[in-house]
Amino acid sequence: MASPSNDQLSAPSLSRQRLFITSHSADAKAIVHSQNDFQWHPFDNDQMAFSLLYSTSQFPPDLNNDADITAHEALLQKPMRLVNESGTFLRCVDFAPSYKCAMHRTQSLDYGIVLTGSIDMLLDSGEVHSLKAGDVVVQRATNHQWVNTSDTDWARMIFVLQAVEPLMVGEATLEEDLGEGADLLPESQV
Repeated sequence: MASPSNDQLSAPSLSRQRLFITSHSADAKAIVHSQNDFQWHPFDNDQMAFSLLYSTSQFPPDLNNDADITAHEALLQKPMRLVNESGTFLRCVDFAPSYKCAMHRTQSLDYGIVLTGSIDMLLDSGEVHSLKAGDVVVQRATNHQWVNTSDTDWARMIFVLQAVEPLMVGEATLEEDLGEGADLLPESQV
């Protein structure tokens, strides 16, 4: 799905944000390599949108000769995925008012930070936790659902996702499960 132009942001009520990527000059001084507005990809009938801000494709990342930037730019030319099996993703996600995504689990360790709005995190155990701007969640291959609790305001979160080894709990392997509506999201891994 093509990115909407900046005039067609999924959440026009939220501020436009820019991404700054740094590098180094030939004399080893810090410089800004690039700066761009977030590029949004709408999903689920425009009720949610992703912006992939940065990625790494190895651990530890190789910053020499901007190899990480080159790898990130190459990854942007491929279909969007939820998890990078060989590195990390830094992603911003917007949730429409009253939007509820499907209960889902990815094979990843996710650091989530609420930037704007309020959102509930529902777990498959039945637990519900209300998060507000500034709250942080660490999800460890967690089966969860996001619910924007506002009838009028968009919510925005930022996530860092890292692929993980298959999770075993007792004798059970907890598999990835993208839930109902999985066809409305990008593939998890390719």
